[in-house]
Amino acid sequence: MSNEYSSLRKEKEKLKSAHQECIDRAYRIPVFLSTTTHLNNNQQRFLNRLILEIENALLFPRTLPLSESYPESILTDIRRLVSSSYGMLAVNLRRFQIETVGVNEGPLPPPTPVWTGSVYSQVEPSMAYQFGLPLLLVREEDTDANNGIWAGGIAPLNLFIVWHSETQTVDQFFNTPEWRSAFANWCAQVRNAFYIQTEPKFKYRCD
Repeated sequence: MSNEYSSLRKEKEKLKSAHQECIDRAYRIPVFLSTTTHLNNNQQRFLNRLILEIENALLFPRTLPLSESYPESILTDIRRLVSSSYGMLAVNLRRFQIETVGVNEGPLPPPTPVWTGSVYSQVEPSMAYQFGLPLLLVREEDTDANNGIWAGGIAPLNLFIVWHSETQTVDQFFNTPEWRSAFANWCAQVRNAFYIQTEPKFKYRCD
């Protein structure tokens, strides 16, 4: 009898936990958090703090493949996540340090190694921009500085925030006026997008 009671109590606690998780998600607007799973310790601390900032703003960060996964091709997965979110925050963190050893034409660039991020840090924000989602782009210093959508002049400059990881702690970054201002503005755009997208197609009264 005791074992049966204990098993029942554990089942109830498990159900309560699952129910609470659903409630927590129900009060958060879903947003696409574009990032990578290959992180060093400092980058992981940065991402953990970023997720906390998003959740404290009552938004629900969704990522591929950590929180979301569909049995389809990667591009289709990204499109599904983009079309069911109300904003995107993309984080481009240092992944590979590379040096150009050859070009198809013209002189070689200076032999200075440069940092690149994940290839999906190019794909996912581009698809979100095409869909019209509110965007906020956060880049670790010098990552893809001359590459793709992260190069200067490609995306609107007011979307860019740079984390100076070698001279700036995680706490220092999240306390800067630049981050706080850009994040607050992005959150407001996300909420506005949510209310616009969830309005009924037909209005039955005059406001």
